[in-house]
Amino acid sequence: MHDTWPLLRDSDFPRITRGRLQTLQLNLGYLCNLSCIHCHVAAGPRRTELMDRPTMELALQVAARHGVGTLDVTGGSPEMNPHFRWLVEQARDAGLHVMDRLNPTIMEEPGYDWVGEFLARHSVEAIASLPCHSEQNVTEQRGKGVFEASIRALRTLNTLGYGQPGSGLVLNLVYNPNGAFLPPPQAQLQADYRRLMQDDFGIVFNRLYTMANMPIQRYGSWLVSKGEFAPYMATLKQAHRTENLAGVMCRSLISVDYLGHVYDCDFNQMLDLPLGAREPSASDAPRPHLRDLLGGPVTRAIATAQHCYGCTAGQGSSCGGALV
Repeated sequence: MHDTWPLLRDSDFPRITRGRLQTLQLNLGYLCNLSCIHCHVAAGPRRTELMDRPTMELALQVAARHGVGTLDVTGGSPEMNPHFRWLVEQARDAGLHVMDRLNPTIMEEPGYDWVGEFLARHSVEAIASLPCHSEQNVTEQRGKGVFEASIRALRTLNTLGYGQPGSGLVLNLVYNPNGAFLPPPQAQLQADYRRLMQDDFGIVFNRLYTMANMPIQRYGSWLVSKGEFAPYMATLKQAHRTENLAGVMCRSLISVDYLGHVYDCDFNQMLDLPLGAREPSASDAPRPHLRDLLGGPVTRAIATAQHCYGCTAGQGSSCGGALV
């Protein structure tokens, strides 16, 4: 895999600072039942990195210490972590809002038929990845059969109440472009998704999040191999909008890797760019950890590099979709 950090290090991205910490995003590990081209985590079925329970316990202590209201759980496929259910139960008992970044096909994997009912029972917000409403585009990104499996899983979630008016069970979908270009306007694409998913499959959902692909890890390497890295970065920079800086997710979120190290966002985590740092950590260097957040305030400094233009280009991109 091509290392894109040397292409991102020298940056003129504006300096930004953190406000109040509202969300703790836990990456429970890189194990996933799929290996997608656009995956900035480079997750897959052969990854073995998984967060253990003591680290999850520490994360819950940090959330309580700093008055965090939301636990955002991601992966890989977070449900493949053997402590996933314990974590969700503990977080909900503590009054935290829990979001599960769900690869819906996991619900059809042997041994994971419990996922939908478990999420519904604990009122977990489901953020389900469906990178396009086109079967052909999803197949290109994720492989044969993924689209059909995703549709079946989303129907199951609807049957459980997800996306249904008045149920209180939130189902949001996520769109990623299948090429080196920015997502289309979120409001228009959401309307298209809503119409097509209802008409073609009888599926309803709450919101659609459009997210730009980040030029790091597997996707960044793909850009380099295709000779499209520089053109894509030029696209992101040319589309930069200063007003998007106010809403980028790193201003109110901290990302935690499976070992408990802390970062300004999930993308910096994949670059091994620690909280507020200027350079990735050396393999033997100490890195900021959850335990460091128990004794004092969270640093306001945010680590940035060229990839950050992916969050401020056009309509903007965050874990909650477009910014404008």
